[in-house]
Amino acid sequence: MPFTYSRIVRFQDTDAAGVVYFANILAICHEAYEASLAASAINLKVFFSNPKVAIPIVHASVDFYRPMFCGNELAIDLTPQQLASDEFEITYQIFSNEVADRCAAKAITKHVCIDATTRKRQPLSQELIQWLAQF
Repeated sequence: MPFTYSRIVRFQDTDAAGVVYFANILAICHEAYEASLAASAINLKVFFSNPKVAIPIVHASVDFYRPMFCGNELAIDLTPQQLASDEFEITYQIFSNEVADRCAAKAITKHVCIDATTRKRQPLSQELIQWLAQF
């Protein structure tokens, strides 16, 4: 079962045509990722400022199916999946209240766990493995 994050499209999220600017959908997806971590009792300050571990996004993609406008209510369904001992992927399905039963966009981010100093891959923490197991 996915984690669902709700959000209203703000004016600052849109472009001159009045629709969500393509890069901003990834920022909205990242908000959903952060909310899912927090909902799993992961301390975001500690998680994102850990001097020993980094979890960079190494791949991202988005497919758009319908426009999303300022004021639309979005429901972002987030489903993470462990790919290896040191990496995971998150799939996002974004729904808009304009057509609630049809997906407006889909995104994917791939994350790799590395030692922040050496930049070499290392296994995911037990905390992240537990987060992944929820979904």
